Amino acid sequence: MKPALRRTLQKLRFWLMLAVLFASQVAIVGVFFLSIRLDLSEAQRALLDQLLAQRVGPMVMLAAMLLMAQGIALKTLISRYLAPMWRMTEEVVLLTSNPKHRIVPQGARETRDIARKLNQLAATHQQLHDDVQARVEEAKLALAEEKDRLAALMAELAQSVLVCNLEGRILLYNNSARQLLDTGRKDANAAGAAAVGLGRSLFGVLERGLIVHALEQIQHQLAQPDAAGARPVSGFVTTLGQGRMVRAHMAPVLDAAQALNGFVLTLEDITRNVEADNRRDAMQQMLTQDTRATLANIRAAVETMQGFPDMSEAKRQQFTAIIDDESQRLACQIERAETQHAGDPGSQWQLEEMRGADLLGLLQRRIDAPAVQADPDAALDQDLWLKIDSYTLTQALAHLADHLLRDLGVHQLRVGLRQVGRLAHLELRWSAGALPAHTLRAWEAESLKLGGAQAGLTLATVVAGQGGAAVYRFDPATQLSCYRLLLPLAQARVALEHAPVSPGRPEFYDFDLFRQLGQNSALDERQLSQLSYTVFDTETTGLHPAEGDEIISIGALRIVNNRLLEQENFDQLVQPNMFLSAESSAIHGINDAMLKGRPEIGAVLPQFHRFAEDTVLVAHNAAFDMKFLQMKEAKTGIVFSQPVLDTLLLSQVIHPHQEQHSLEAIARRFGVDVVGRHTALGDALVTGEVFLKMIPLLAEKGIFTLKQAREAEQQTAYARIRY
Repeated sequence: MKPALRRTLQKLRFWLMLAVLFASQVAIVGVFFLSIRLDLSEAQRALLDQLLAQRVGPMVMLAAMLLMAQGIALKTLISRYLAPMWRMTEEVVLLTSNPKHRIVPQGARETRDIARKLNQLAATHQQLHDDVQARVEEAKLALAEEKDRLAALMAELAQSVLVCNLEGRILLYNNSARQLLDTGRKDANAAGAAAVGLGRSLFGVLERGLIVHALEQIQHQLAQPDAAGARPVSGFVTTLGQGRMVRAHMAPVLDAAQALNGFVLTLEDITRNVEADNRRDAMQQMLTQDTRATLANIRAAVETMQGFPDMSEAKRQQFTAIIDDESQRLACQIERAETQHAGDPGSQWQLEEMRGADLLGLLQRRIDAPAVQADPDAALDQDLWLKIDSYTLTQALAHLADHLLRDLGVHQLRVGLRQVGRLAHLELRWSAGALPAHTLRAWEAESLKLGGAQAGLTLATVVAGQGGAAVYRFDPATQLSCYRLLLPLAQARVALEHAPVSPGRPEFYDFDLFRQLGQNSALDERQLSQLSYTVFDTETTGLHPAEGDEIISIGALRIVNNRLLEQENFDQLVQPNMFLSAESSAIHGINDAMLKGRPEIGAVLPQFHRFAEDTVLVAHNAAFDMKFLQMKEAKTGIVFSQPVLDTLLLSQVIHPHQEQHSLEAIARRFGVDVVGRHTALGDALVTGEVFLKMIPLLAEKGIFTLKQAREAEQQTAYARIRY
């Protein structure tokens, strides 16, 4: 039977039972008279029909009185026996979620006796439950202590660490990562505006292309025949807000079958390193120019003294003073340069070993143009390894190739790599006439774009950072140009014996999300236990949004993998631009002074929308809160289009025979402590705990998916309330 039909029959149960009872009695009486009539003669039948016709009125009155008596009896039966049993059935199921719950005896003496017996069984069940729980807690204590130590280590680790699944959802992060990725964002200080959080997408803070590039590198390394003993790694450099540069290193997380199912990302802020390198370059250039001028003056003075040995003593002292002044000035310049350089960090380049064949393949994929081909004349040694920063180098060469193909009109660009002595020659060859020196210098000095933003790096600085050099040659006879990079070699990598990477990393936050499905549009068919939720509540100036009442507070928490994340919350007071009434202040405790200087709703809603993205909204009496949000759509342009679940309606679905469905009543039934009521965040916390306890009870009623839950809500009486 469909849930909607079943709920309709429950509402009409009394009248259906009464109709069936009355119809049964009428049928029995009718059959009785029919059997008598069949045994009578024609005269007797006529007499019987005449007698019945004369007594139709009294018979109808008798039937009505009988119907009334049956209704009273049935109502008494239901209220004293059946209804208490129905409620008792719901409360027995409730014991599975709240072992401390006790059934209130009501109805007839027999039903009260049953309730007391069930309470005795519940007490025994609770005692057994508590004993088992105590043993489980004792057994888990050592593991919990180890987990806490690992969690503390991760939380205080200076290096920024994130663990993500293949869809880019964050499974673990530490404080360093959160501070690094949130610093510099315009709304970083707003309540709940943190970009890093469990279940959130890493692509919101780092460019997707960079992550895909690194994953491609790792997958390529894993596919190599000798990958079993080596530990694949990849890295890249990108820019964040305010021009900050970050170096990232990626390592895979493998499952038991050694298949890639996630990655670990460590981040390092190298902004100071880049700035230091820029200062060093500027200082080196200035020092070179000043030194050249100083040495020229000293050299001129020395040559003059050598050329005129008979000069007067006064002239000789004058030239000697020039040499002394210039040498002192040179010493001061060197000392000043050393002082300026003393506080600078080391080089920004952290080079990694990479197979030459992999570099060529990566470069061809990065340029991604039909004109780019491998050089058939360059015999590639498969054991050729380089020590480079693969991402910045390929981006820099792709930048050069783009100029050659677009600006110079090159139709064919050949890429080759060969070993010459102790260096590797990475060559780009083309046929398009000589490249002017000033054009090449301009291209080499042009700022690169890494991660979609100006990175402050150039082709020249990237090549120098790899410990290499660039040489351009043009052969007039063949009209061939060659741009050659001289790069340092690395020793061929030797496969080491490593234990397989364990998928069971410390559960500092929530690694069960490796099994989570990706966020997609088919939410209706997802299991309720698999979804991520934003549980929220609002406090308002009144109860009538259409009459001008405004939101003055929004509080929200997130549920990820059936866990209520109390630390990832949104709690923001809102300036309503109107005075609060004494009645509303008495309810929520917010006054005009507390709202002074707070942001208006137009600034708060975009932050809350970002906090709640990719989740299902949950609220108690959600129609009320959603009406306030919908009233602001035209003004702010912010639309909350995701599905919404309402604990008020779900309570009616789970406990249709209970009279109270307020948040306090539901919390009391589920054994949830009610704290911070009539504050937005406090109500959201209680609602979240109640909702988590509802999920298994909904499953017992055959409601497993979001679609089923929404359809069940629509059949309840409260679903018809409008604000």
